[in-house]
Amino acid sequence: MSGSLSPFPLVSEGAHDHPVRTLQDLLNEHGYGLVVDGLFGPLTDGAVRAFQQAKGLAVDGIVGPITWSEVVVTVRQGSEGDAVRGVQEEFQFRNESGDPSKGLAVDGIFGPRTDAAVRGFQEALHADTPSVVVDGIVGPVTWQALISGMLSF
Repeated sequence: MSGSLSPFPLVSEGAHDHPVRTLQDLLNEHGYGLVVDGLFGPLTDGAVRAFQQAKGLAVDGIVGPITWSEVVVTVRQGSEGDAVRGVQEEFQFRNESGDPSKGLAVDGIFGPRTDAAVRGFQEALHADTPSVVVDGIVGPVTWQALISGMLSF
């Protein structure tokens, strides 16, 4: 890392895996009811376009920095729901064991284990990017670092 956050990725129809699952979770937090399968197909494209239209954004089906900034939802310990599932999906993406049962559970509940994972991630980022605050809150900066794939192997 160079002391700054990696930019949000550009994601559009045809993309798969990371960060599509997180995108689907975040769209579901906004009420879109997608199956979280990691495939950016026609249903995800339709949800992205509907979200962009509802937010007054350019309706192009491309999830870039502006759409990501609108779709992310700040979560913290005690939060529950699809946005928390998105955070947990990010830690499963970083689970090097290859065994989902050894990683953070994707249960939509921001409890002590999710809090510890978020704080550990923020501490690791803070070492090279001092502007990252270690507070256990997944706000715009932490979301950007997670979604952009920072600290993944």
